Amino acid sequence: MDKSSQGQLKLRHLSFRLLEVYVQVVRLGNISAAARALHLTQPTVSLQLKKLADILGEPLLNSTDGRMSPTLVGQELYRAACDTLSRFEDVNAFIQQARGGSVGHINIGLVTTAKYVVPRILGAFYRQFPQVKVTLNIGNRAHILGRFERQEDDLYLFSHPPSGEQVLSARIIKNPLQLIAPKDHWAVNRQQIRFSELKQERFIMREPGSATRLMFESWCSAQGIALSDTMQIESNEAIRLSVASGLGLSVISAHTLQEGREKPAVLSVSGFPLESNWYLVGRRDRRLPYAAMQLVEFMATHLAECIEPEWVAADIQHLSTIFAPASLSR
Repeated sequence: MDKSSQGQLKLRHLSFRLLEVYVQVVRLGNISAAARALHLTQPTVSLQLKKLADILGEPLLNSTDGRMSPTLVGQELYRAACDTLSRFEDVNAFIQQARGGSVGHINIGLVTTAKYVVPRILGAFYRQFPQVKVTLNIGNRAHILGRFERQEDDLYLFSHPPSGEQVLSARIIKNPLQLIAPKDHWAVNRQQIRFSELKQERFIMREPGSATRLMFESWCSAQGIALSDTMQIESNEAIRLSVASGLGLSVISAHTLQEGREKPAVLSVSGFPLESNWYLVGRRDRRLPYAAMQLVEFMATHLAECIEPEWVAADIQHLSTIFAPASLSR
């Protein structure tokens, strides 16, 4: 093995402590002063300097009139050591920021209906934590369930959360489901209509697996009602437009109704709105990044400032406690 290879191998034995000792000796020009600054004994500092010189295979310090000064090689080592230690001080500062949740990246899996309200929360969060980056992955319930099973995101928002012992979930936003009709429908402005009066109407439904459809079908089943005419559309926007245009009736999230220019009528039907919530969901077997936990704590404290207070669900006051285990599970 040539000298070059030997030198490269020896450099692998460098440590932060050796560099810290050397930098202090150069800065203070005295082994005794460096020992006091580092809370070490003088023999320990001397031993560290000898070890460092052995690793590099070159003398690093000259002593003139009792003061230590770096050799030519020592000067280069000093510059490199200062740069290295400074960079890792930056890393340490970044870690402290990350632990405080003020920097980092969050991946959120989001069911399509929640896309109308989550930006309002994230906008307020960004104003307080501008260095946290957020990626929203939006899809129908089946798509987001797949992402949950593959652990592709840090947090999820479902209106019908998955089940299982690894699931952490909390209701954070009320998501009432309204029964809507065209503005010229005969039932508009009538009060407390019985649903049985509407069961012969055409109902526009979301795709199978949609949480809204699951809840509506479950409610119909509990009432002993079978719909006679249904039509499937996989988009809330298209459903809202279709109802407003007279294509049929539908059951849709109240949040969805606030968007768009098409404003169908909300019918006053016994049993409606159906009570529903959006759930913040995480995995018990996945550690939450500090930034994601910061978002959880932000929602627990500030959600009522981001959305209408009456829409804030009951679990919000316990949100930090519910999700704390996810950040400690590893």
